Amino acid sequence: HLAGKDMEIRHWYEGRLQYLAAINRSRSVVEKYQTPNHMPTNLTSLHAYYLALGVTDEAQTAAAVLGYNYPGSSWYQVSYDLLKAKNLKPEKKPGSWLNDVF
Repeated sequence: HLAGKDMEIRHWYEGRLQYLAAINRSRSVVEKYQTPNHMPTNLTSLHAYYLALGVTDEAQTAAAVLGYNYPGSSWYQVSYDLLKAKNLKPEKKPGSWLNDVF
């Protein structure tokens, strides 16, 4: 239930275009709960927020983690398409906090 509440708060920040605050809520869910039912949407959101902020290394890593753990999901396809539109590809980048978690 706590992960779901963090996701609701994340959506609230997202609606106000406060991507850094939304990233912090998403990161909290990834680090504390890692509940499978929240993870694909959460990783996709992280990917989109990082792209919106221009942090492409973290966006690529989020998409790579999503693709590795949920390769057939529609969420991965969304992330992949967003990267492809920017001539990027999903790949783990050194130094990402996501590498430590996954």
